[in-house]
Amino acid sequence: MEAKNVEHEIQFRDIEQSSLSGWLGLFIHLIIVPIAFLSTFILYEAGGAGIIFGILAQIVIAIIWTVMWNSYVIINPNEAAVLQFFGKYVGSVKTEGFRWFFNPLYEKTKVIFRIRNFESAKLKVNDVNANPIDIAAVVVWRVFDAAEALFEVDDYQNYVQIQSEAALRAMATKYPYDIIEEKDLGGVALSSHQEVVATELRESVQERLRRAGIEVLEARISHLAYAPEVAQAMLRRQQASAVVAARREIVDGAVGMVELALAQLSAKDIIELDEEKKATMVSNLLVVLCSETDTTPVINTGSLYQ
Repeated sequence: MEAKNVEHEIQFRDIEQSSLSGWLGLFIHLIIVPIAFLSTFILYEAGGAGIIFGILAQIVIAIIWTVMWNSYVIINPNEAAVLQFFGKYVGSVKTEGFRWFFNPLYEKTKVIFRIRNFESAKLKVNDVNANPIDIAAVVVWRVFDAAEALFEVDDYQNYVQIQSEAALRAMATKYPYDIIEEKDLGGVALSSHQEVVATELRESVQERLRRAGIEVLEARISHLAYAPEVAQAMLRRQQASAVVAARREIVDGAVGMVELALAQLSAKDIIELDEEKKATMVSNLLVVLCSETDTTPVINTGSLYQ
């Protein structure tokens, strides 16, 4: 079973098919007409059975001459013509220009190698924290193997669309939209780790399209937002988290400044403070440093204990 799968994987790969210049084929094609007239004239001159053979020769040559028009194909840059002979894959012609084949019965299918963009629809999924989000992505891709793209999947363009959206859904459920919970600290978030997410998304889409002869050049999130029904609540949550984080920074800085002030006062022997005076000084400094508005000093004209 395993050997059969390996054989199937390499069943449809591009086989370079030779072709001739279309101008050479056109020259041969056009000289058939005078040859046909000449041969018919000779047979008619022979008389008797020659007339019958002349008529048959005219019919055969007319059929060949007509069918030969199917032997030509024009191949543009970054394009290939996949050849089939009554359903059997023959090969792929990638030489650009006006080309001609000896066999006029080849069925020719064009496959384009140029780079293409695909933007997914806005998908509604739940992130790892079960928060509904709207997400979309842009996938840059191209066909590199015409036979695989044509024969391994039914419609390779539709296949790219479906598999890209499936990979995007799978990735969106692995990570949080933003790091706002303790369990998400130190991890990857969709909104803040764009390069990491883009790399993983490209690799995931490439793995899904591996059997279709398609190369994924880039895959990146183009739209990311909370779903409308939770957007306001999550915005308030983000704002609250930002306020708490800012307060934490302010308090950490204020404590450091207080420690520095007490250490320098003690080291330089500017003033001797007992525990009660230190507590009062610390309280006053923290109020000044942590207040959101300008503080109004109160001047004490008496002693510290009055």
